[in-house]
Amino acid sequence: MQIVFATNNAHKLAEIRAILGRDIEILSLADIGCHDDIPETADTLEGNALIKARWVKQRYGHDCFADDTGLEVQALGGGPGVHTARYAYPDRHDPEANTRKLLAELSGSDNRAARFRTVIALIQGNEEHLFEGIVEGEIATEERGTEGFGYDPVFVPEQLGQTFAELGVEVKNGISHRARAVSRLAAYLRSARP
Repeated sequence: MQIVFATNNAHKLAEIRAILGRDIEILSLADIGCHDDIPETADTLEGNALIKARWVKQRYGHDCFADDTGLEVQALGGGPGVHTARYAYPDRHDPEANTRKLLAELSGSDNRAARFRTVIALIQGNEEHLFEGIVEGEIATEERGTEGFGYDPVFVPEQLGQTFAELGVEVKNGISHRARAVSRLAAYLRSARP
């Protein structure tokens, strides 16, 4: 089985290829000659994942899946949500500025409950499917740890007491929101094969 993952993020590709194994060949956008800047204009994670998957299916004709991830912080009314990657600056990705802004906005707050949520949209033939992965946790009061990327130094998954950045990439990849969504996708793909 061969399927396109609507990304050129090498980290995501490696992670998903490892989870799906050798029996499902994952192609990147570059592998199919797609260098488009695919818009993400929906106000939900589900909507953005579907936009990306539909873009590839309609323009390139490949079965495809795409993901979108958001950090949802209770004290911020579920924000930054779909704006997670561009939280500090709407026109660019700046992970350090995003983390600083998050810590500043939660300064003095007793409610630090948060969750990471990934939604994967799969289009196979004419069918669309959604798969979700969630990790509950909280936002630390300061950055801790050196591994990972993005909000990893401040996100503490439930019952582990350490940030993703302290736990390390291998542990994170085993329990992360993306890993949970991908495992649901993998189970579906394997069950749907003839």
